[in-house]
Amino acid sequence: MRIVVHGQQAFGKAVLEALLKHGENVVAVYVAPEKEGAKADPLKEAALAAKLPVHQPASYKDPKVWEEFKALKPDLQVMAFVTLFVPEDFLNIPTHGSIQYHPSLLPAYRGASAINWPIIKGEKETGLSIFWPDNGLDTGDILVQKKTPISGTDTLGTVYFDRLFPMGVEAMMESVDLVKAGKAPRIKQDDSKATYEGRCGAGNAKIDWGKPWEQIDRLIRGCNPAPGAWTTLGGTTFKIFDAKPLPAKDPKGIAGKLGEVAVVDSDGFTVVCADGRFKVTRVQPDGGKKIDASEFISTVKLVKGAILT
Repeated sequence: MRIVVHGQQAFGKAVLEALLKHGENVVAVYVAPEKEGAKADPLKEAALAAKLPVHQPASYKDPKVWEEFKALKPDLQVMAFVTLFVPEDFLNIPTHGSIQYHPSLLPAYRGASAINWPIIKGEKETGLSIFWPDNGLDTGDILVQKKTPISGTDTLGTVYFDRLFPMGVEAMMESVDLVKAGKAPRIKQDDSKATYEGRCGAGNAKIDWGKPWEQIDRLIRGCNPAPGAWTTLGGTTFKIFDAKPLPAKDPKGIAGKLGEVAVVDSDGFTVVCADGRFKVTRVQPDGGKKIDASEFISTVKLVKGAILT
């Protein structure tokens, strides 16, 4: 079966390498074009190392791109982390169509930030879907799904890199085998259960110290490592990546104003929220690198009584 791999970054590279190790006949690789001055995409580097032809169209509306794709005589397009819109007619050019990875249990959490939102919203479980893409946003029929729990300490990073990434590569291999065997299902999504939260960016990641500790905790973890939950000190923004919640036994008895730095220790600082406190241990100053809170305390001369807004 003639396979075209379409994707980018580390996940696309891992899928390509797994297919090649699996002995699949990969005939070409499609990669998103790099921005000017950027390093070569990891998938592109892996494809060139394997002596595979690489294509990087900026758009899939160009007739030349379609002819080039048809000339490959593909049987299946394997889409691993694709961000450009690809029309359904293009997706259907391969003999067996195209399959795509999405890091949520579709139809829940369609869209670009499918890993952030389940954590932020307090879900106990998430997963991944391999589906048959169409012209909609993550609306195509399901081929394979895998589940994984979300713990009270999980971050976007742990959920993705520790589980959804390796599970996704394995699920792609399983899906390719099902297609080859003629046993790949097409299970309709239940649109009545569909959710879409939009991109999780800086506008969603602002910490409100007047919220309950559970909401703040989920926001920090769901935005770690990107986009990074943030707050301000003296008008200057900084991101918080590691913070341990300290729920109050009696919320009515909390001492301190909302957002107040109640304690400054050698290894971090403690901030007051609606029903408890947070011990902050790792941050990122605006325009800087991630650093231990102890270094941040020293650099900004943080003192007890300072207010984060």
